[in-house]
Amino acid sequence: MQKSLQFLDYVVFLVYFVIVAGYGLYIYKKKKRQTTDSKDFFLAEGSLTWWAIGASLIASNISAEQFIGMAGSGFNIGLAISTYEWMAAATLIIVAVFFLPIYLKNKIYTMPQFLLTRYNKTVSTIMAVFWLLLYVVVNLTSILYLGALAVNTISGINFYVCMSLIALFAIFITLGGMKVIGYTDVIQVFFLILGGLVTTYLALSLVSEHFGQTGVLKGFSLMTEHASDHFHMILKKDNPHYLDLPGLTVLVGGMWIVNLNYWGCNQYITQRALGADLKTARSGLLFAGFLKLLMPVIVVLPGIAAYVLHSQGMFQQEMIKAGELNPDNAYPVLMNLLPAGMKGLAFAALTAAVVASLAGKANSISTIFSLDIYKEIFDRNADEKKIVNVGRVVVIVAMILAIIISPFLGIDKKGGFQFIQEYTGFVSPGIFAMFILGFFWKRTTANAALFAMIGGFTMSLFLKFLPLWMDLSSLYDMGLAVANAKGVYEIPFLDRMGIVFGVCVVGMVIISLLAPAPSKLAAAGTSGSHALEVDSSMFKPSMAFTVIALLICGILTALYTIFW
Repeated sequence: MQKSLQFLDYVVFLVYFVIVAGYGLYIYKKKKRQTTDSKDFFLAEGSLTWWAIGASLIASNISAEQFIGMAGSGFNIGLAISTYEWMAAATLIIVAVFFLPIYLKNKIYTMPQFLLTRYNKTVSTIMAVFWLLLYVVVNLTSILYLGALAVNTISGINFYVCMSLIALFAIFITLGGMKVIGYTDVIQVFFLILGGLVTTYLALSLVSEHFGQTGVLKGFSLMTEHASDHFHMILKKDNPHYLDLPGLTVLVGGMWIVNLNYWGCNQYITQRALGADLKTARSGLLFAGFLKLLMPVIVVLPGIAAYVLHSQGMFQQEMIKAGELNPDNAYPVLMNLLPAGMKGLAFAALTAAVVASLAGKANSISTIFSLDIYKEIFDRNADEKKIVNVGRVVVIVAMILAIIISPFLGIDKKGGFQFIQEYTGFVSPGIFAMFILGFFWKRTTANAALFAMIGGFTMSLFLKFLPLWMDLSSLYDMGLAVANAKGVYEIPFLDRMGIVFGVCVVGMVIISLLAPAPSKLAAAGTSGSHALEVDSSMFKPSMAFTVIALLICGILTALYTIFW
């Protein structure tokens, strides 16, 4: 197995690099006069088409943790991990119908701005600082580290050289502003999907050939035959991976909180649509929903194929790391089997995923710091040009910090996908609770939002470490706790999120009802809560949107029915 790139691979990758960098430079120069405008730099206001928004959403979302982490989960768990991708398709429809109209109607451009508009400056500032720390210390570092690790494994190029070059490429894209990111993401997604499908084609073909057959469809059929336990979307309690994906929770429980918070209350994602009109933004999210249906084919099926081949005696040494079986090696192992040229294309796809995610995350970090921290706290009189320049400096500083600290966080030991989910999951329920009540209940107060923010985080930590203090085995029959690998009973991660979210909502309702009515607070000149402009007509989608949304839901229903 060749663990390095050949001349033809470098040629293919160079073509990819020149196309993306050249197109980005073209877009930047074409719109250069506008890049001193903060809304244009951070949001590409009025410039992104629906297909650019949809492609940018996917490019920003899919990165090394999907290619490497979800392929590894496909090897380890099976198709069930696809629930993160397929449920996101349904979530994008909900965000497009109910969340986007509120943001756009109230001219919300950042998530801290929403909290400032709806609650008060205290809530907004605390969350702005938190989001910056989360994005830099957790998201940016894990994307950069895992991306460099994957590139190093496939190409043989020094790990730190990989990390530096990837960061430099992402900075180049990011400094052009959201417009450059949005339109170059279209090319990135093209390479991402094409290169990903090449790897999937190889994986399924290898399965066919191993059993003396030909064709990718036959390969898929053989996979379902020889790894039938890997083709169930809903896991039972006796499944060793139930803690990761606890049964029906992926359909009616905590998975909704994960997705709605990520796709609807996340600067990194919503920023792509906030500079467009409602029709364009909704169409972009719908396009992203369709692309989401395709993602498991690219990132999960190769992992299952690697599992089948490994169980048949292949890749015995290649799947070992530090003396143990490492499922995260599945995708790099398959990529290393690609012929020259094809490997370069798959390598470009992986790089595209990493660079696009880094650029999107860096832009969001820059946006929050510049608009919600620097302008609001340090220099309220800063002009547009100064804000944009501050944003560019922040991009470079954030990337340098990520390079410095990422090797010390133990990301490779936890697994990138689990690393991100674990740390964001401690706060997701509280954040989503204060957003959803802030959207649709005018009575919600700032103190209630603070309770959700602080109380939700505290309770998440409490439930996480509860098994250290008491035996939860009695909750097994109720379906609330299962034994982990060490035999200790704990509450599954997604179920903990559902419990914390419920407590946050109840607590927010009680706190809000105990407070004086908003009208009395306003009359007294006291900061309490500020209702947004919301009316039912905002939520009515077009007929075309409705038809396509129903088609996506129909496909999802069929997939879950077939692979239940």
